[in-house]
Amino acid sequence: MADIDLYTWATPNGWKASATLEELALPYNLKPIDITTGIQKSPSYIAINPNGRIPAIVDHSADSFAIFESGAIMIYLAEKAGRLLPTDVKGRSRVIQWLMFQMGGLGPMQGQANVFYRYFPEKIPAAIERYQKETRRLYEVLNTQLSDNEFLAGDFSIADIANWSWTRIHNWAGVDIDDLPHLQRWLKQLEARPALIRGAEIPHPSNYSRTTEQDEEKASAVRGIVTR
Repeated sequence: MADIDLYTWATPNGWKASATLEELALPYNLKPIDITTGIQKSPSYIAINPNGRIPAIVDHSADSFAIFESGAIMIYLAEKAGRLLPTDVKGRSRVIQWLMFQMGGLGPMQGQANVFYRYFPEKIPAAIERYQKETRRLYEVLNTQLSDNEFLAGDFSIADIANWSWTRIHNWAGVDIDDLPHLQRWLKQLEARPALIRGAEIPHPSNYSRTTEQDEEKASAVRGIVTR
């Protein structure tokens, strides 16, 4: 058995943890948390993640230490493995800045765009436009950063994984990136990394390009997904 238990589901925040584990080649035990059933609110899971969201990990090699919040998980894993996060002060700061960009900006805004565009029982054009426009603005920030940089913060890092996990499903939020060439180049480059693709198929493959009733039913718990 591996030392790390991963509690997750097929969402961008879930991919952030699973893709990081795959990139770092850290063995883990998969513990699927089907958020459509409400199991994330069970007392046994709340004991691991007080916020009742996915993902979370438990590191049994460190006295069964539990970590919640996707960004915190990524930092912990990168430090544990000694990869994907520089150790020098400036390099580390650059990566964390772009990680926080996703945590505090892209995740919340695109998450709300997803909700109002796909799932909200009432179509509210002003809300849809507000969140789609802000998501698009954040994509433009990424595009500008990537115009002179292969990756977001020096070498490939957890910052790239975090932003990729959300940006790769831009279509699900109804946001177009056809005129953002640097962002497109970066997405294609990251999609060519086998470890990232493996991570994005945990705990099961999903297709956010489709809008069938079955897909929407599977994702109907999006209102309960923390968008950070």
